[in-house]
Amino acid sequence: MPKKGGGFKGMFIFGSSVVDNGNNNNVFGTIAKANYLLYGIDFRIDGATKTTGRFSNGKNFADFIGDYLKLPLIPSFVDTQTQGDSILYGVNFGSGGSGILDESGLVVGRVISLNEQLTNFEALTLPKLESQLGCQRKEILPDYLFLLAAGNNDYLLNYFLLGQLTQSPQAFAAKLISAYSAQLKRLYNLGARNFLLLSVYPLGCSPVVSKGQGCLPGPNDVITIFYDQLISMVNQVKPQLPGSNFIVINSVKIITDIINNANSIGFSNVSGPCCEISLNGLSCKENGNVCEDRRSNVYFDGQHNTESLSAALATKAYTSRDHSEAYPINLHQLAQTHL
Repeated sequence: MPKKGGGFKGMFIFGSSVVDNGNNNNVFGTIAKANYLLYGIDFRIDGATKTTGRFSNGKNFADFIGDYLKLPLIPSFVDTQTQGDSILYGVNFGSGGSGILDESGLVVGRVISLNEQLTNFEALTLPKLESQLGCQRKEILPDYLFLLAAGNNDYLLNYFLLGQLTQSPQAFAAKLISAYSAQLKRLYNLGARNFLLLSVYPLGCSPVVSKGQGCLPGPNDVITIFYDQLISMVNQVKPQLPGSNFIVINSVKIITDIINNANSIGFSNVSGPCCEISLNGLSCKENGNVCEDRRSNVYFDGQHNTESLSAALATKAYTSRDHSEAYPINLHQLAQTHL
């Protein structure tokens, strides 16, 4: 299979609603779904609006990373199981509500945790990929990017609900990092070598947390502790994993900088949701009202980005030479080494 010109043959995607592209559509027993309008109102396939299960008005972060790598739209894991979609360019395993920890997100019902996503990859997708390409996994996977966007729900739907009553921010971050490190090593042992890690968003700025009061420093300071420990973990494990490459994207800095300089870069509404919110305060009300100029909004619902913000975040991941945004290099630099 030839490379598409973006440096990698394909991309495997893991994480939460930040990257989910429909895996939760048919999950029984969860309220974390985006399979109805207004979600997907700006997503076009063959010229028609398509409600895809993305928690956005249009494309999400993973879609834009795929665009930069000149890849076709990556199918959801559910679709590859039921419709036989090609997996040669990768698979998206993301699940809205899921976390690094198995217990995170259970408040919204059944979710596909990061551990379960890795199991789906190892047990179901990887054998198919080996069969289709006629090669062993450790020959195949170094040519793929592994995008992980995990941790948001470990805070939003776990620590900020109850965990802070029993654990310090430092202790909880350390617990997450320990689990995350084991998950990354699991992928490495399967053959993965190139990792793009999207760190936790500044949840203190999201409408469901901030209630329109702007970015709250308390929650964002807690999340910054996770980012700092993530950088330390990557620096520690990389020498133990020969041939590995890690990029960490500092979502807190990038998104708060966008919010603080919104007018100069085309955003006007940085604190409120674009869509009419349902009673849970998180998601869009089905067929509710929606703002007209969605391109100038940071948030689409109570917690998720608009397509515009996801595009800006992906651009930073691909092009930023600021090590406090993309550490230690950007995705374009990594992709160039695989041309």
